[in-house]
Amino acid sequence: MGTRGSRLALSQTQIILKALRKVNPSVDFEVVVISTKGDLDKRPLFTMDEKGLFEKEINSAVISGEIDFAVHSLKDVPTDFSDKLTIASIPKRGKPNDVLVSGKNIKFAELPSAALIGTSSLRRAIQVIRKRPDINVKPIRGNIETRIKKSISGDYDAIILAEAGLKRLGLEHLITEKFSVQDFLPSPGQGAIAIICRRQDRKLIKFLKSIEDQESRIEIDAERSLLMKIEGGCRFPVGACSITRHNPPTIILHAGVFSADGTKSIKVKEFGNTEAPSKLGIKAANLLIKNGAAKLAEGWRDAVEDWNKKI
Repeated sequence: MGTRGSRLALSQTQIILKALRKVNPSVDFEVVVISTKGDLDKRPLFTMDEKGLFEKEINSAVISGEIDFAVHSLKDVPTDFSDKLTIASIPKRGKPNDVLVSGKNIKFAELPSAALIGTSSLRRAIQVIRKRPDINVKPIRGNIETRIKKSISGDYDAIILAEAGLKRLGLEHLITEKFSVQDFLPSPGQGAIAIICRRQDRKLIKFLKSIEDQESRIEIDAERSLLMKIEGGCRFPVGACSITRHNPPTIILHAGVFSADGTKSIKVKEFGNTEAPSKLGIKAANLLIKNGAAKLAEGWRDAVEDWNKKI
């Protein structure tokens, strides 16, 4: 199996191995660490106009047969990855929420005017600006531990990260505040792990499917179908999060897009049947488009150039 070499990626890999060994303790695994373009390029993510920065090299190794399957953070997997591959399994999803980490333990609403927040995500940055236009947002790169150190040392007053990543590293005690997914939309697929293998490897797919969480699969299918339809990509931030309910079986999909200056947003909340999550995603995407999502997308290329000047 293949994975990135970051501590978070290795932690996710160990979660998958532990689950698979429970299913079949006799199976041996070899972990192959592969460096990706996203790992080697230290520029902020939004400056790199390319999809699949953290998965392309690893997936190429799956296609060539160098490795049998790969483990990814699902939000890093583009919706248009190779048709030779498939997302064979999505285990139980972690919490999709974004969280605030402040070395001074100050909550978001209490941060002083002109406070400095660090994030590597344009989606997070623009939502911060919408809620607190008096706060400064600056790009930040590095692994989770590096970003946290910059907050604790005072380089930044606070940083925003994914809750699931902190929990998988055992760092959840550092969370100052947790944002609701309705109020602060996460990236589609955030919190989920994708196990990818060759589409024709039916036996392996069956084995990997044994650790899939059906509820997580339903939520991800809704979010990714929305993303595919709206074609957001890294240059046009799209926020989306599905929540499943059981009585009756229902999916609630929260989604939104934002203008580059943070002054405008379009948000939708749609309900659908758990038997047809992709239809729900397409329905929500069509509603965003109908309400003017394409118009909001127009200013983002210039906005990215402005962000580059902050580095």
